[in-house]
Amino acid sequence: MGEDTKHIVSSFEFDLRKLRDMIAVMGGLVERSVADATTALMTHDSELAARVVAMDPKIDAEERAVDQFAVKLLALRQPVADDLRQVVAALKVITDLERVGDYASNVAKRSLVLNKVASAYSLSGIGQMAALVQQNLKTVIDAVGEADPQKAISVWRADQMVDDLYNTIFRELITYMMEDARSITACTHLLFIAKNLERIGDHATNIAELTYYAVTGDTLPDFRPKGDQTSAYVHIDPAK
Repeated sequence: MGEDTKHIVSSFEFDLRKLRDMIAVMGGLVERSVADATTALMTHDSELAARVVAMDPKIDAEERAVDQFAVKLLALRQPVADDLRQVVAALKVITDLERVGDYASNVAKRSLVLNKVASAYSLSGIGQMAALVQQNLKTVIDAVGEADPQKAISVWRADQMVDDLYNTIFRELITYMMEDARSITACTHLLFIAKNLERIGDHATNIAELTYYAVTGDTLPDFRPKGDQTSAYVHIDPAK
């Protein structure tokens, strides 16, 4: 390998590290938003919820910056094979992270409404689900930064637990509303919050699959651990 070729390879490796670092920064913002949205919900902290909502444009700006850098790499470096997989996967990963930021903002907005509505429903189940989702999100962001396929697999497998918790919470909330009509407003918001958390878990799983493929060149099985049966009951659009 000639000196010019070595220089080009070394320069591109530097660019890939920079790309991973940029994703890590965006991932950190997203992690913080999810954690703060959960805390705001559990502690009825309206000020913290408002800060989460205000953070969403910054996450969107980070996505645009990473997207522009990745597209520049594709245009100027014209990567192939392993390098191409990494750049393409990065473009998809930031899309998932941006959506996670949106869902965190939605949780925060719903918590602001809940703070004005009386409800005796326990938030312990949602808190447990949120903690698991946060752990999966942290692990998968670490997997991206460290190019670790084993961490990616662990998140992929953990999605089943998130869905099982969501199904339990969904049934409990429906039952609660049937038993006490006065709880319908609060429980409806909690249904949306639970669905937002479930969708964050799905996006973490998407990132896990992308990371595994980018690192190994192989895909995880077409089926993945899923336990969501709620479509048999009602369709919920978590973005609203």
